[in-house]
Amino acid sequence: MSFFVNSAFAQAASDAAAQAPSPYINLVFLGGFVIIFYLLIWRPQSKRANEHKSLLANLSKGDEVMTNSGILGRINKVDDLYVNLQVADNLELKMQKASVAAVLPKGTLKSI
Repeated sequence: MSFFVNSAFAQAASDAAAQAPSPYINLVFLGGFVIIFYLLIWRPQSKRANEHKSLLANLSKGDEVMTNSGILGRINKVDDLYVNLQVADNLELKMQKASVAAVLPKGTLKSI
């Protein structure tokens, strides 16, 4: 009378031990996650940070820059930590060097 219920049969103990996964499979998955983390997160971030460091090291007087806040200006003076940006004819702003986001091509401020 077991039309709707299938009977379950136990396997032998030797079959279960032979089919057990290798204990090293967890190390393979962990290594895979570390490689994915490195390729997708760590490497691009360090590359971006190195590019920003070189941008800040190469700032000079007369460069046209954009800051993180979106202010456009021409550099009048460069110190170790600060830059003076000429934003308008009679307006200079002293900003941290790290706030410079990008160096613009020459003539960008005149075209705006």
